[in-house]
Amino acid sequence: MAFYTEEEQTEDYLFKVVLIGDSAVGKSNLLARFARDEFYPNSKSTIGVEFQTQKMDIDGKEIKAQIWDTAGQERFRAVTSAYYRGAVGALVVYDISRRQTFDSIGRWLNELHTHSDMNVVTILVGNKSDLRDAREVTMEEGKSLAEAQGLFFMETSALDSSNVKAAFQTVVKEIYNILSRKVILCQENKKQDTGWMENGKTVVVQAPNHEADSQTKRCCSS
Repeated sequence: MAFYTEEEQTEDYLFKVVLIGDSAVGKSNLLARFARDEFYPNSKSTIGVEFQTQKMDIDGKEIKAQIWDTAGQERFRAVTSAYYRGAVGALVVYDISRRQTFDSIGRWLNELHTHSDMNVVTILVGNKSDLRDAREVTMEEGKSLAEAQGLFFMETSALDSSNVKAAFQTVVKEIYNILSRKVILCQENKKQDTGWMENGKTVVVQAPNHEADSQTKRCCSS
């Protein structure tokens, strides 16, 4: 789940997060707004894959989110599918003013789960919330789908910055929280595994397929 360089060791983390969804839902502008606080009203469709690295501070640790912007057009899907490998987070984006992009979410989730870990932290993002008069997908529909799929949910606007930072932070923080819990659990298991040695206890192991008398017991002690 985490990747380290020699300089970073285990105090800093690098998480790979992918942006997926149909073409023109605003994935590139979400990334531009989050990483550089920029917005391109006449941005062209992404060809291939681009990524940005953004630093965040969580619990006093420096977290680096490497965010990959995958092209949404069908003709590039064979190219971008390879970039799911190693992803621990995903933003699945649709355009609230285009219902067909919402209807495609199931397909994108299937592709995500096919090419990445089933436990990848995922948030469903309804982008272009500023287009209120052109809305075709209600917030309730987005929430309902997210709940059914076990996803986080948020509506965003790359144009006016609404919830853009929060959407990315939600994913990265949850990845960090999961990793932290795993580290703590691993440490606790190690303590339990070595506890009998530290306490000098004798462990009696029952020999298989024999009567349980004193001659068929084997003792191990520290």
